[in-house]
Amino acid sequence: MAAMRNLLTDVAGVSLGHSTDLRLGSGVTTVIFEPPAVAAVHIGGGAPGSRDTALLDLDATVQRIDAITLSGGSTFGLDAAGGVQAALREAGRGQVFGGMPIPLAPQAILFDLANGGDKEWGRFTPYRELGYQAAIAARPGDFALGSVGAGTGATTPLVKGGIGSASARTGSGHIVAALVAVNAVGSPLVGDGPHFWAAPFEEGDEFGGLGLPKAFDLRLRIKGGAPTATTIGMVVTDATLTKAECRRLALMADDGLARAILPAHAPNDGDTVFAAATGEKPGGSLVELGHLAGIVMARAIARGVYEATALPYPNAIRSWNDKYQGE
Repeated sequence: MAAMRNLLTDVAGVSLGHSTDLRLGSGVTTVIFEPPAVAAVHIGGGAPGSRDTALLDLDATVQRIDAITLSGGSTFGLDAAGGVQAALREAGRGQVFGGMPIPLAPQAILFDLANGGDKEWGRFTPYRELGYQAAIAARPGDFALGSVGAGTGATTPLVKGGIGSASARTGSGHIVAALVAVNAVGSPLVGDGPHFWAAPFEEGDEFGGLGLPKAFDLRLRIKGGAPTATTIGMVVTDATLTKAECRRLALMADDGLARAILPAHAPNDGDTVFAAATGEKPGGSLVELGHLAGIVMARAIARGVYEATALPYPNAIRSWNDKYQGE
């Protein structure tokens, strides 16, 4: 049995690529499935932004997709999936409709327009090119966490957010793994930190090994001003699932978001969780897969914050390590 990397790419047939623009303070992450995967989505936030998620509805004809794209840039970032689609088409990917192969790459976006980066990009946004570059960079194996790709400009109320990932294996040997870009209205930290709400689920010291504090401060901690945010991500498994079962898996994974962020699913959050099944291995208990989906999502959220670094701007929000290291 292959060793686990604690990453989304522990699922065979999954490649991931980041494209990061530190001047812009934003980026794109794309996940490509080979072969295409069965997928669904659950949208729990009050202010979501997405592209082609309707084709994942249970009554929609399409059953499999080629990729899932996560991007910064708010609705401007929706151009990113077009770049991913262009790269996949060049690679000969796509499902045939009316004689034309069309790559399918549903997308979710997060709001990172107020983080200090240079957003004066001119007539057309840079996100189509960032999406293209992320798709070109997609590989199996190891990938970076923290302030990269769609997590480049992500923030939380107290510290920098970022890209996180985690994986686990069921008793039957199936893998379920999560990827998330943490840009929440609510806080992943207990009180004023440094402890993570996700601490009960931590494996080893993947996000510091601090455990839980002796007391809990439950006072509201959210982003100030107009707290437009969003945590977006996915869980992927190598089990064989139907579209309806993927929808349930996404819903159960979203519970992990609520375990790791307080509060979650706020009116100005666009919290969106995809679920995909590659079908590499037959069977798989949906109850156990969903149980682990919530756990790996919670762990991935904490890892995304723990691995993040501050953006190179004056007065940029500090990273967890800058703020709490040594406490």
